[in-house]
Amino acid sequence: MPGLFIERHGISATPHCDISVLYVHSDEHQKKPVYMFADNTDEPLNTIRIYYTRASTGIKPLDVLINTCRFVKSHRKGIREVRKRYGKVDIIHVHVLTRHGVIALWEKIRKGIPFVITEHWTRYLPSTNTFKGAFRKWMTRLVAKHASAIMPVTANLRDAMIDCGLNNNNYIVIPNVVNIDMFAPEPEKKQGEKVKIIHVSCFDDQQKNISGITRVIKRLSDERQDFTVDMIGEGIHYSELVDYGAKLGVKDTFATYYGLKENEALASLMKAADFMIMFSRYENLPVVILECYACGVPVISTDVGGIREHMNDTLGFLIPSEDEDILYTSLNSMLDNYRNYDALKIREYAVKHFSNEVIGKQIFEVYTSVSKS
Repeated sequence: MPGLFIERHGISATPHCDISVLYVHSDEHQKKPVYMFADNTDEPLNTIRIYYTRASTGIKPLDVLINTCRFVKSHRKGIREVRKRYGKVDIIHVHVLTRHGVIALWEKIRKGIPFVITEHWTRYLPSTNTFKGAFRKWMTRLVAKHASAIMPVTANLRDAMIDCGLNNNNYIVIPNVVNIDMFAPEPEKKQGEKVKIIHVSCFDDQQKNISGITRVIKRLSDERQDFTVDMIGEGIHYSELVDYGAKLGVKDTFATYYGLKENEALASLMKAADFMIMFSRYENLPVVILECYACGVPVISTDVGGIREHMNDTLGFLIPSEDEDILYTSLNSMLDNYRNYDALKIREYAVKHFSNEVIGKQIFEVYTSVSKS
């Protein structure tokens, strides 16, 4: 699930160029230091997966050294396999720094292959302050300096990366992509007895503040009973947040917890929603907001990260982070006024900004400029 937005970037560019994906990951269940290729012919992109045994000697510095060596060796094997199966590599596209960027930099030094970077991570944002460690900072800055282009998903993330010293003369903001065919308005949407609100996230309460949403649902339910909230997703705090909903008496009455839903199942729930809520403490640009736009669904979100770059009066509105009083007032207002939003205008914005055609063309233009430089 965490890699879906990366896969979608790749898919968007496939009408213009041949893309192969190399995915390397440790596997703690393997008992011997085996490098295992995994194939899946059903995937939409040419994909090579390599799993290596995770070291567990009990001596942390030694484990780090061994795992780093196996990580590098796996990538070398994988790149050779890509060349063997699919031919010459013209450009390497790195998603998420830093380790993969080091691999790409080494290939540039060895083979002269240019590389570009797409970054999604919130660690550079001042609100998270997790870009730490002298060696990591030095290495990340070195990789960023030698990239042919850096493509953060928001201008907010671009500015945060520059503030962290990740200097590059070719920053190009390219947002996440949405499957606008799958995520589309319901042609004949039926109004239910109750207004249907949706929240979709990874259920990390530190970031998404779902406990705050739950308290506001409880408060709102004491005043009115004309709504339900679909809580969709799974993550590190899922069980305790479901228990918290039960404790406050909103579980299965005003809040329904679905767990993880993907693709058509998620799209179906979004299409049925009347509006969406996000109460995050920090973000870049959540794909789920863009998917709701594609479904013609307005959004209430906190004003964090790059969300304001794609929010206007026709799409919904922003509220301060952490302010449960304003979230309560906003939900009350939206429950009474959500019908005033034009689903087709919301949908139109998504198509113009996040469709495969639009994003794929932008990515390919970067590839073309890099290959000519």
